[in-house]
Amino acid sequence: MAGKNIKVLLVEDNPGDVFLLQEFLKEVTTVVVDLMPVERLSEAINYLAKEIFDVILLDLSLPDSQGLETFVIAYHQAKATPIIVLTGINDETLAIRAMQEGAQDYLVKGQVTGDLLVRSMRYAIERQRADDALRHSEERFRVALKNSPIFVYNQDMELRYTWVYNPPSGLTVEEILGKQDLDIISVEDAQHLITIKHGVLTTGIGTREEVSITIKDTTRYYDLTVEPLRNELQEVVGVTCASIDISERKLAEEKIREQAALLDVTTDAICVRDLNNQIIFWNKGAETLYGWLAIEAWGKNASELLYDEPSPEIEAALLQATSKGKWQGELNKLTKNDKEILVASRWSLVYDEQGKPKAILTVDTDITEKKHLEAQLFRAQRLESIGTLASGIAHDLNNILTPILAGAQLLPLKFPDADERTRHLLEILEVNARRGADLVKQVLSFARGVEGKRITLQIRHLIVEVGKILKETFPKSIQISTDVLQDLWMVSGDSTQLHQVLMNLCVNARDAMPNGGSLSLYAENVLIDENYARINLEAKEGPYIVMTVSDTGVGIAKEILDRIFEPFFTTKDVGKGTGLGLSTVLGIVKSHGGFVNVYSEPGTGTSFQVYLPAVEGMETITPEELPPQAGHGELILIVDDEVAIQEITKTSLEAHNYKTLIACDGIEAIALYAQNQDKIDAVLMDIMLPTLDGLTAIRTLQKINPLVRIIASSGLMSDKKLSAVAAIGINTFLVKPYTVNELLLSLHKVLSQLN
Repeated sequence: MAGKNIKVLLVEDNPGDVFLLQEFLKEVTTVVVDLMPVERLSEAINYLAKEIFDVILLDLSLPDSQGLETFVIAYHQAKATPIIVLTGINDETLAIRAMQEGAQDYLVKGQVTGDLLVRSMRYAIERQRADDALRHSEERFRVALKNSPIFVYNQDMELRYTWVYNPPSGLTVEEILGKQDLDIISVEDAQHLITIKHGVLTTGIGTREEVSITIKDTTRYYDLTVEPLRNELQEVVGVTCASIDISERKLAEEKIREQAALLDVTTDAICVRDLNNQIIFWNKGAETLYGWLAIEAWGKNASELLYDEPSPEIEAALLQATSKGKWQGELNKLTKNDKEILVASRWSLVYDEQGKPKAILTVDTDITEKKHLEAQLFRAQRLESIGTLASGIAHDLNNILTPILAGAQLLPLKFPDADERTRHLLEILEVNARRGADLVKQVLSFARGVEGKRITLQIRHLIVEVGKILKETFPKSIQISTDVLQDLWMVSGDSTQLHQVLMNLCVNARDAMPNGGSLSLYAENVLIDENYARINLEAKEGPYIVMTVSDTGVGIAKEILDRIFEPFFTTKDVGKGTGLGLSTVLGIVKSHGGFVNVYSEPGTGTSFQVYLPAVEGMETITPEELPPQAGHGELILIVDDEVAIQEITKTSLEAHNYKTLIACDGIEAIALYAQNQDKIDAVLMDIMLPTLDGLTAIRTLQKINPLVRIIASSGLMSDKKLSAVAAIGINTFLVKPYTVNELLLSLHKVLSQLN
């Protein structure tokens, strides 16, 4: 190589080292070195794609690549160009590894002279050429003699087949020899192969590619190696090729791609992280659920990405997954937008080929909405159980209160000359009996809902009326505001009950603002869609009126928010609340086909939203009730198993010019009616009777006399009971405890019916 220029690519980012090397080479007179310095590995790769160099001087520590990886990348790109590793890292181990990977020499900065560098370059070039020649020779022998299943062949400069060994299925040696690729395979495949082989003939550098070839309508995939074929003078005279059928591998890879696509189709979030908790796989489901794109999640610490702070649950899950191979449970995780979600998480330990743990596979299913619906269902079931218990108690209390209330109304009539103190005591007795009756009605309204008189009404009038009451009665420190749409839709409901709903909510709001604040009432039209109805068990698609009562009070703690609608649950001091206000609200609203939402933040305030189904139609004008009227000597059969109710009802009716007969159960009632059918004008029948229940007794009386006038009565009139009573033609009924006026009005209504 004496007298011949050496073209050198120097890959070095330190300007000082570049200058020193240039100075060293200037001292050498035996050879001219054409030095091309670059600072980055990427720049070197670009030069190698365009130019041919005799040798490469490579620093292993570069801005865009470090260590042995730098050599591996450069070696792959340099192909037949020898590489001398030139670095300041005096590390023998690294030097040996670089030599093992294919470096021709390894020199340490600080120990280099110009002559040493030139000798090393000459040695590298000669050795590279010898290595190439030997490798090519060995490759031909290896392909031809040892790997017989591989299709091996030579082609001349015109790419005609001159030698063929082990042709692919569908072709024979005779069909190939002397021909070109265009004569054997499709034009498209042939043109691709010709391009590859011409590149090798032109550059004299071998190549390796994966190609697809269709032979007689069958497509196969091959790993094709093409090397220049040289004569004794090392002149290129053709190509030598080896094709390995990789169709099975390609099919396997396609199957893997399909499986990967399926992982992206699933809605579950699938994540794989290494044992250092770094994310190495993140599917489309994970992108959708958590908001992080795969490119953002890769390499991130899973705990920092998905959890607010470490928790014992995470530590326990990790311990079980690594020790037992799997874990599953429920976890709270965070999305990219810091939204907390609940997921059903399954963790599985992934092993390498040697059976050692290498990663953890996590599959997460979002169950936030499911848990929300479950909570609603559990709450509804709990309230239903409490309601059933409350119903039974209310029935007994009604039977107790009925004679007390009637007696309190009759005693002033019995003793008109009683002194003022006695009259005052009787008033107290009646007032407290009424309060007890109202309390029982509240329990029943929660337990069974309430079926008041339903009319088409405008909520706007109700809110305006309640607003006026609040401004007159609430402390001046509480600011009252109302806001109602002029075109608010109509609802079907009982105005008295809905008035009670608003008053109960407003009183609670007042009590939540002992030092004053703001209380606002407003109503609006809302159209509930399928989405909202799906996540709220009580909602249905369609138009609703929403009444909202908001305050700026102390708010409701999160831990008790689910219990506020339970009967008798209260946070107020003893004697300041029954705990029935909100349970009554819920019972009334449910009986109107609506539902209640509550939002509260401790220290900020609370907002109750009452949803009522909207209806079409004009506002109904309600007729005023008729005053009670006394009887005209009519005989009334009283059927009740409670002696106290028998006595007080008898006394009440006889005090208002009625006559009475008493029966303790259904059998006795039938017997008395059969004996006095022509004298009895009406029957007051308790539905819940021993021996023979009221409904059966009513049916029997109707068989005796189809025109019998009957008033049904009970302390617990469920929807089922009311339907059963109406089904047999009884449209008048009294709910215990009832007043004397209510009893007289009902009798007047029944007796006024035509025979």
